[in-house]
Amino acid sequence: MTDVMHAPVDRATPDPRFIGSEIYRSSSYGAWHPLRVPRVSTVMDLSRAMGWLPPTQFINSPRAKPAALMGFHTSEYVAALQAAEAAQHVSDMVRDRHGLGTPSNPVFAEMYRRPATSAGASLLAGELLAQGGVIYSPAGGTHHGMPDRANGFCYLNDPVLAIQSLRRNGATRIAYVDIDAHHADGVEHAFADDPDTLLISVHEQNRWPRTGALADRGVGQVFNLPVPAGMHDDDMALIRDALILPLVSAFRPDAIVLQCGADAVKEDPQSRLALSNNAHWAIVAALRSLAPRYLVLGGGGYNPWSVGRLWAGVWATLNGNDIPDQLPAQAQDVLRALSWKGPRRDVHPEPHWLTTLRDTPRQGEIHADVRAGVRILAASQSPWV
Repeated sequence: MTDVMHAPVDRATPDPRFIGSEIYRSSSYGAWHPLRVPRVSTVMDLSRAMGWLPPTQFINSPRAKPAALMGFHTSEYVAALQAAEAAQHVSDMVRDRHGLGTPSNPVFAEMYRRPATSAGASLLAGELLAQGGVIYSPAGGTHHGMPDRANGFCYLNDPVLAIQSLRRNGATRIAYVDIDAHHADGVEHAFADDPDTLLISVHEQNRWPRTGALADRGVGQVFNLPVPAGMHDDDMALIRDALILPLVSAFRPDAIVLQCGADAVKEDPQSRLALSNNAHWAIVAALRSLAPRYLVLGGGGYNPWSVGRLWAGVWATLNGNDIPDQLPAQAQDVLRALSWKGPRRDVHPEPHWLTTLRDTPRQGEIHADVRAGVRILAASQSPWV
């Protein structure tokens, strides 16, 4: 039985496939919330404006059935989430128990349908990757969701559901790599004791949820690397080449899930990291050849221009498309149409946010904390190394 309701798709196409939906175009967490900005719709529009997203590679995301969500989430929580959307209100008891109706996880019009759509994409991806391939779901990556409660803007945990779906469809050893600015606490909660899941999370130290310390290893294959504020491209290149790639290669996964949160770039308001989008694209490219199944998810990202540019570049990277120095007029129009309004101020874009995708590389001396953390984790002895 399939996990999601979806129209038939061509499973034989060898090209990477992009799972998206129009639900994200009109959906917002509220005028004051960091997720008030458009993200997935911008990636879709930019990719089409560049000629990178023909209909043959696009899949309209299904919405996950409630029963499929219960592979990780409790039935009580799923029912509470559906009821909150229907009523547009939660009781104090539901707020306390399930974390719904809080400043981080507010009540809004599509609070069940939107995350159930991104969860449906992740569940479908596991099915579509049964015979191998590459899937991109920028709406995915909600890595903070817990079994019985919303957490950190995440109502459902689609990376966990993706890993479960990959397992049901033939994958046995799965590597999960997370380069979001925030620790992948919900995914670690699900798989910390699973020796067949490799978990690597690179995240800003002393940043919410303030979990994922260097010493937090779990019973399974857990590698947490907290990094200092100001981490730049050269830091991430060391992490990529001396930690992520050796660990993933030695683990020999038959599926890789990459959470590619865009909140670690310098322009994002929700971290103090200083990456350019080149760092993300380099990891996307480097991991592709290490497993026959490759699922790339979105995640954090709260500056509408930087997240749209980064995630469109991820899709270009997966397809081997050249990223031009200057965007054509149609793509520039997509970026010029964006706005970033907030309760205190409006943000005006830098000129290059409107005319380019690629950031100028951000380089510097590698931080001592990064060198030390990589050295400690790389020296860890695992049974498969």
